[in-house]
Amino acid sequence: MSEFAMIERFFRPLSRHTEVVQRGIGDDCAVLSVPAGEELLISVDTLVEGVHFPANYPPAQLARRALAVCASDLAASGAQPRAFTLALCLPELNAPWLEQFSAALAADAAAYDMVLVGGDTTRGPLCITLQVMGTAPRGTALLRSGAQPGDRIFVSGTVGDARAALDFLSVVQASASQQYCLERYHSPQPRLALGMALRGIASAALDISDGLAADLGHILTASGVGARLEVDRLPVSAALRQLYPEGSARVDGMPVAWRYALSGGDDYELCFTAAPEQRNSIEALAQSLSIAITEVGEIVADSGLRCVDSNGAAVSPAAGYQHF
Repeated sequence: MSEFAMIERFFRPLSRHTEVVQRGIGDDCAVLSVPAGEELLISVDTLVEGVHFPANYPPAQLARRALAVCASDLAASGAQPRAFTLALCLPELNAPWLEQFSAALAADAAAYDMVLVGGDTTRGPLCITLQVMGTAPRGTALLRSGAQPGDRIFVSGTVGDARAALDFLSVVQASASQQYCLERYHSPQPRLALGMALRGIASAALDISDGLAADLGHILTASGVGARLEVDRLPVSAALRQLYPEGSARVDGMPVAWRYALSGGDDYELCFTAAPEQRNSIEALAQSLSIAITEVGEIVADSGLRCVDSNGAAVSPAAGYQHF
C-alpha cells in the first residue's frame, strides 16, 4: 500500500465540507472560512511513543486519547471545535493498525464536530502531531492573563485520577477503582461545552495537563498575580480515595490522593478563575451540564502560589510534568 492509498483509504473519509471548511484533504492547503464576527483559535500538540503513551498502545485508544488531549486546548479557550490536521509518523504501513486508529479517530472527531482537513505521513518512530482549530465570537476567547485579585479559583470534575492510573497500567485484573482511573487516563473527556459556556464568566482559564499546581502557575504568571490554594478542597474521586486512603501512604507528608490531585497530570479538566459574583452562574452551569465544579482557592495580589491544608499550614506541591 502506498502513502497516498493509505490516505485515501483511512483518512479522506474524515474530511468533508462544513460552514467553516471550504476545502479539506486533496489540495496543498485547506481552505477555511471563519464566520463573520468570529476569531480562529489554533493549538498543536505532539504525542510521542514512550513519552506520552506506552509502547504497543492500542491504536483505538491512541486515537481517542490524542484527539481528546488536543481538543482540551480548545475547551480551555472557550472555542467551538471546527477542524484539525494530523501529522502521523509510523514505523511501517500496518493496515489493521490504521483501520482501528482511523475508525476511532473518525468516531471522536464526529462527536466533537471536527473535520480532518489535511496533514502529513512519514516513516519513523511512532509519533502523532495534531493541530486543532476552533472559533469563538470576537473578543470572547478565554485566556490565561485575565485573573484578578479577589477572583476565586475553580476546577471541573476530579483531579489526580489519571496520575493514579500510571500505577496500574500493567495490571491485568484491575479493580473497579483502578479501572475508573485507567479509563480517565485512556479516555480523557475534553470539557468543550463547559469551556464555551464560560465565555463572559471566567476571567482566565486553562486545562490541567501537567498538574493543577503547575498549570495554575501559568495563569498566575500570565496575569501577574498569586494564589492561595486550599488543598483539602481539591475534588478527589471516590476511586482515588479508596485506592489511597488518607491514613495510608504519604508522599512528602501529604496523603497520596491529595498529592496526585495537586501535582499529577493528564486529567484534562479545566481550571479557571472568576469573580465571586459569578458563583451563581457557575453553579447553574454545573447543574445544567451535569459537571462537578469545585471552588478551591482565591487569587491574591502577592506573586506566587501558596498551598495550605485545612489548618492553614503550608504545603509544598511537587513539580508538575516537565518535558525537558
